[in-house]
Amino acid sequence: MLNYPFMQNAFAAGTLIALVSGLVGVFVVARNMSFLTHTLSEIGFAGAAFGLFIGWTPLAGMLLFTTVSSVAVGQLSEKASRREASITSISALAIGLGILFLALSNQNASSATNILFGSVIGISRASVVQVAVLAIVVMIVILAVYRSLKFDSFDAIGARVAGVHGTLLSIIFLVALAFSVSVAAQIVGSLLIFILLTLPAAAAKYFVHGVGTMIGLSMIFALIGVWLGLALSYWTNWPVSFFIATIEVVIYFIGLGVNRLATHD
Repeated sequence: MLNYPFMQNAFAAGTLIALVSGLVGVFVVARNMSFLTHTLSEIGFAGAAFGLFIGWTPLAGMLLFTTVSSVAVGQLSEKASRREASITSISALAIGLGILFLALSNQNASSATNILFGSVIGISRASVVQVAVLAIVVMIVILAVYRSLKFDSFDAIGARVAGVHGTLLSIIFLVALAFSVSVAAQIVGSLLIFILLTLPAAAAKYFVHGVGTMIGLSMIFALIGVWLGLALSYWTNWPVSFFIATIEVVIYFIGLGVNRLATHD
């Protein structure tokens, strides 16, 4: 399997994507941004389709749309009373724009499928380099604000009392999240990005409680999903996103079961 260059590229990119998703996902879950991540995946679809429409790469269009939209949507949805309505309306618009751009660009059905659900074969050496650069940028940003971000994510009231600049920190994290969405889309596709950015972290919190150990376990769960998903996709010729989604859901429900057993005891 690893004798083929496209599988080497897929595993290299997948490993980086899993590590970034495991790191960022812990803060996504802690800050209750799972729904926002789902919206960004749909915005990423519109961005990728826009990139094809104007002659860019899908990744370039996705980066543009998700980066700009992440901050805008994040600010719109700060108030709980309007969060669901604002995010839902933007999701609907993003899907509509994505379909429009694909139609105007005259791309075939395979292009749409690759954007929506990812493609192992489509990962080139250049794509791996792009993923590596974006992954490194995201990790550097998160590590640079790690202490403040951890404080703000897990004790927002205490962070405000301590003088942590919540608005600036939120914008920084939203931009990092946008980059993470664009990175993860290379494997699982734009519509299933939220799987890697939410389920491994959501499962990890049922097994451990420290933030550092939660991040480590979240990364492990994401790696298990990506590595097994890629291998099973190669052996069966089924979509890799299907296997990743199934594996992560199974891990999550195992964690949920363990948590319930521990609670009853």
